[in-house]
Amino acid sequence: MDLKRRLQLYLVGLIIGGIAAYFFYGERLTNSAWTPQEKIKQRLRSTLIKASPEAEVELQARALDLGQVRASLDKATIDLKSTKRTDDSLYYAVDTELKDRSVRLIVVGLRDFDRDSTATLWRIEAR
Repeated sequence: MDLKRRLQLYLVGLIIGGIAAYFFYGERLTNSAWTPQEKIKQRLRSTLIKASPEAEVELQARALDLGQVRASLDKATIDLKSTKRTDDSLYYAVDTELKDRSVRLIVVGLRDFDRDSTATLWRIEAR
């Protein structure tokens, strides 16, 4: 078998494999939902259910609730360099807009999902 024939067969296999992957994975294959930033946002959207007392005061001062904070996570960016890691917790630095104001949210989640899978809004900082 010559090189040209091998390349043709390789191309046919590549096309069939691409079609099969798109059939099984659909839009997940073509979007960026698998990136670390998107995975963190997905986790925070589904597990952010409480706020620290300091964050509650900030939310009340801005006339917001956690539902609006979760909704703002769709447009948010996660600053992975500013995210702090401890032995048991992750302090995510999330940049987003709340009521047309740029803010940084500090959200805490435990590394061990079996102990506690919820995330807590720790602090809201103006940017």
